Amino acid sequence: MANSYSGTPFDLSGRCALVTGGSRGLGKAMATIFAQAGAELFLCSRHEEQLRSAAAEISRSTGRRVEWLPVDMTQRDQVQTLATTAVERLGKIDILVNNAGYNIPQPIDQIRDEDWDWLVELNLTSCMSLTRALVPGMKQRRWGRIIHISSIMALASTAARNAYSATKAALIAMAKASALDLGQFGITVNCLAPGPFATDMPMSILSREQQDALAARTALGRWAQPEELAPAALLLASDAGAYITGTVLVVDGGATARVF
Repeated sequence: MANSYSGTPFDLSGRCALVTGGSRGLGKAMATIFAQAGAELFLCSRHEEQLRSAAAEISRSTGRRVEWLPVDMTQRDQVQTLATTAVERLGKIDILVNNAGYNIPQPIDQIRDEDWDWLVELNLTSCMSLTRALVPGMKQRRWGRIIHISSIMALASTAARNAYSATKAALIAMAKASALDLGQFGITVNCLAPGPFATDMPMSILSREQQDALAARTALGRWAQPEELAPAALLLASDAGAYITGTVLVVDGGATARVF
């Protein structure tokens, strides 16, 4: 049934959003636009001082409530504590953005078991665990938005990105299945697949030559800034995206449009 809006369908007033990896980069940018749209926030990352600073900055600039908790997303007991604490402090979580993730480049014949296991736990299992913990409340309220941050590396790849591509592709598949589980309860589940965004992780992994090559591969000829992903997240997090579910929204400046 179509909704009738007195204001904008992008309004998040009265909603509560949890963003993992929310202290910097893409997570902080998405959290900020949610707060600007009226949502209260709960942020987590491993870095307490960055969290404290990000929460204070977002709250000061938007006037919204911002709670936070340092969490190691590879520890399942901490993921459960995160879900419980977020609901206790904000009363509910309507919007979940599974953004925390990392990349350890290794060729297929040089993958170390401990690195593979750590990346799978962080990039994939933590998303399942946190979603599983928060879905019951969304089902009860018959409204929810779940957004997994995948990557264009899930759709194509490059050398030595075996674990990263595998986990990011799995998020897309999980989103499709979850969307079918949850659609009847008014809950949408989608993935965002960012391309070359100028955040700490790729900048620390790629050489300047590799960075320039990726910029040249895009149709726009440049890397994106974190704030350029945030509006796409707002679409999927709000009533504006009420009929978008079980899919992946690619935000890559045209990088995957190119064959050669």
